[in-house]
Amino acid sequence: MSTRSYSLEDLLYLMQRLRDPDTGCPWDIKQDYLSITPSTVEEAYEVVDAIEREDYQHLKEELGDLLFQVIFYGQLANEENRFSFADVVDELTAKLIRRHPHVFPQGTLESKREAGQVADDTSINASWEAIKQQERKNKGSGGIFDDVPRSLPALTRGVKLQKRAAKVGFDWACSEQVLDKIKEEVDELQEAMAKQDSAEIANELGDVMFSCVNLARHLGQDPEALMRVANSKFERRFNQVHKQMGAQGKSQYSAEELEGFWQLAKDSE
Repeated sequence: MSTRSYSLEDLLYLMQRLRDPDTGCPWDIKQDYLSITPSTVEEAYEVVDAIEREDYQHLKEELGDLLFQVIFYGQLANEENRFSFADVVDELTAKLIRRHPHVFPQGTLESKREAGQVADDTSINASWEAIKQQERKNKGSGGIFDDVPRSLPALTRGVKLQKRAAKVGFDWACSEQVLDKIKEEVDELQEAMAKQDSAEIANELGDVMFSCVNLARHLGQDPEALMRVANSKFERRFNQVHKQMGAQGKSQYSAEELEGFWQLAKDSE
């Protein structure tokens, strides 16, 4: 086994070898932009999962897997003479310099602000948004939501849509007003359920969920992260319930018995 320390250049060379039409890997040769997007999404979530579990040794591996996705796209684009990985790095660096004038005051990588000149969060955020808005105009993005990717997870995209609308003043004044809106939407959902109208139920339930996302945003919470935590909590507790069911050895349990198991699982935390 080699003891050398590999570099980014080695990884780029490896990717070229994998895609070599004569001596490369048959699976890698067959891939295109669209075929590897599921892996990209999966690897991004695995990075988040490792961070939330504070598994930093595993995080190193997951970051590598995510980096490989970027390398793969860069190789595909390079083969089609669209752009290279170096172009990706160049454009990213230029964009970050442009978006951080409080760090790079002359707009160059080497420029530095004078010691003691520290911008406050409010001015930084205002500058960041103004720069991004100008970038959207330069891209010819006409609609306010045009550059919000439709492929984002629904909760995450909901937050982005709400934030974008809030930038032009379309927002609730406080979280209490959002909570009132949720109650209103729940009432409308109950009315739809009473009528047993499946289409209206789906519509009203969606409004309830969208309003809950809005409340999370107003409370400074990430609804996607909240849902992951809630999923993990349910999984952990139900595993305890399942163990108790196995210990009893019965084939069926009453609702009261299952609720008792659930309460025991909650109390054990």
